[in-house]
Amino acid sequence: MGPICALCAAKPVDRHPMTVSSGSDHKRFRTGAGDWYRASPLYQMTALSGPVPLQLLLVPPDPWPGDAPQGQELLNNHFRFAGLSLAGEVPPWEAPAATAPWLTEMHGFDWLRHLRATGGDGARRQARVLTNHWLDLYGKRWHPVAWAPDIVGTRIAAWIGQHDFFLASADDQLRAATFDSLARQVRFLERVLPGKLVGTDLITAIKGLAYGGLCLQGMGRMVERARILLTRELPKQVLPDGGHIEHSPARQLVVLRHLIDIRGCFRAAREEVPEALQHAIDRMTPTLRFFRHGDGGLALFNGAQEGEPVLIDTVLGQADARGRPLKSTPHIGFERLTAGRTCILMDTGYPPGPGLDDHAHAGTLSFEMSVGRERMIVNCGAHPADMGPWRAALAATAAHSTVTVADTNSTGVNEAGGLSRRPQRVLSQRAEANGGTLLEASHDGYRPLFGLTHRRRLYLAESGEDLRGQDVLAGPPGHAFAVRFHLHPSVQTAWVEGEAGLMLRLASGALWHLRVSGAEITLEDSIYLGHGTEPRTTRQVVLRAVTGGGETLVKWGFRREGTDTET
Repeated sequence: MGPICALCAAKPVDRHPMTVSSGSDHKRFRTGAGDWYRASPLYQMTALSGPVPLQLLLVPPDPWPGDAPQGQELLNNHFRFAGLSLAGEVPPWEAPAATAPWLTEMHGFDWLRHLRATGGDGARRQARVLTNHWLDLYGKRWHPVAWAPDIVGTRIAAWIGQHDFFLASADDQLRAATFDSLARQVRFLERVLPGKLVGTDLITAIKGLAYGGLCLQGMGRMVERARILLTRELPKQVLPDGGHIEHSPARQLVVLRHLIDIRGCFRAAREEVPEALQHAIDRMTPTLRFFRHGDGGLALFNGAQEGEPVLIDTVLGQADARGRPLKSTPHIGFERLTAGRTCILMDTGYPPGPGLDDHAHAGTLSFEMSVGRERMIVNCGAHPADMGPWRAALAATAAHSTVTVADTNSTGVNEAGGLSRRPQRVLSQRAEANGGTLLEASHDGYRPLFGLTHRRRLYLAESGEDLRGQDVLAGPPGHAFAVRFHLHPSVQTAWVEGEAGLMLRLASGALWHLRVSGAEITLEDSIYLGHGTEPRTTRQVVLRAVTGGGETLVKWGFRREGTDTET
């Protein structure tokens, strides 16, 4: 039984399979050289001490919506982050059951906007209680989670951005303690950045440094430091096609949102916006649009879930950037085919590099297909915890609509995050042909293990109602393989009598006929995690065959069939 089927068959006795050990033991929080010094009282007294700001110079704009139901949970001391809910009268900052993603959110305080969305004095009081409790424990005591630089950056931006909600009318003691801690945290970032941080985590930390320098009285020198870091880092992280270097639609959204916040802070302070910052926003915005399906959500590649269309719309609106619609993002390796009402997104590139691959999946040459606002062919998605069994299953090649050889991943997946074995050669090209679009791509991820190369060919007709595909495995005989098409849970299936084919019925009633040659077609169980933490059961079409030596070819095609007739 493959990993996806195993998850489907498991009894739902534990809604949080990742709560087996403390997330503070995760590799991202491991202490290193110099941390013994940061943990000493001497460090707090000398390295981080200094004048305490008396007030904010400005409160930057915060256009992002909060989640009132989650705010209500926080009022009731239920802390639900990253697919895990922990409760307690005393905030569980170091709960043994906490995962690394949960700890990251808990200590980051970005959830203050959820309390703000709830409204009322009770929400304000709860925000103050939780902030005061954190200050008592960690305000002047180093801890590998509480003082992880990206978490520090998130917390600085959250406390400053939500100042008017919870801190402006707080008592003098809490205000003084919070401003003292903010100053210490900003000085900490000044000393440690960039350090070993890369990717999204570094942008998050730079955001905290920029907020501190622009908003805290007496800390203006941090502005130039933040400007230098942005100017150095953004050309590395935002590639010429506008894609973020982590190759994830979800990370694309997060980083663009951070950059919009940083720009808003510069503008509110009436400071010149760094040129590299504006250029990055202008490039990233069309690429975020590139990753959207017709329903407004994101494609499910490399740790991404669909996201909230309202939030994505808000980010695109706040970006205020114009750009031509993209067909290809060659630097991060994705292609977009559109015709009629059909949209296809395909992973045709190398996985992200080491250190930038914590959320990467083994989905090379996988594709997703939507028709109008309806998803039809999908990848299985991601779990917010993105560790352990969930990661092993959902990052696997078998969880993607592509070819799997011998139930083996095309790229090695580490359960704690990141990749190991990788394809050495990934190629793609596209052309306009007979009024439609032809896309050809290949990868050699299976060559070290089986001597096989996978080539995939897609042709989308001009009408958008005819998709034809070919999968070729070139190499030695005797290797079992499967071509998988994971179906969205709203898609219904029925066998076509007398042929190797299926009829797929979308929720709207639209019918698509799947025809296959060169493989045995079966329907198997699958799961879909496009939202939240609870997987939805669904089905996958699996085409099974064995390599015959030389080139083994499987042909398939999806064609729109007429009307709303019952199947």
